[in-house]
Amino acid sequence: MKICIPTDSGAGLDAHAHGHFGSAPFFTMVDTATSDVEIISNQGAHHAHGQCNPLKGLQSHRLDAVVCKGMGRRALEKLNHAGVSVLLVQRERVSDIVDAVKGGEATQLTAADACQGHQHGHQHRHGQHH
Repeated sequence: MKICIPTDSGAGLDAHAHGHFGSAPFFTMVDTATSDVEIISNQGAHHAHGQCNPLKGLQSHRLDAVVCKGMGRRALEKLNHAGVSVLLVQRERVSDIVDAVKGGEATQLTAADACQGHQHGHQHRHGQHH
């Protein structure tokens, strides 16, 4: 499975997950079968509220899932419409996130769980910050 993790840096498996998908400085792509890692700079990291285009920088890459701590409803809908699932994992380091996905610990993000806009400090439905 090819997964994409929004990250704060381009440090590969040692990078830390970024709290918001659309404004992440980097996307760390990991193939869970081969452990191949690719780092993509997010050219759309700075965007106006509601203008997040999560597929813009990823459209040329084959992608099965985005793995994050939370995501807005619009971004979730755009990804799902493109056939990309969104998985939730409450881990910090990319290597730990990959292990959680491989171990079956990731849960599917649904529209009911999605964040309402760009409020980063509010509580997630399950009591988790993102």
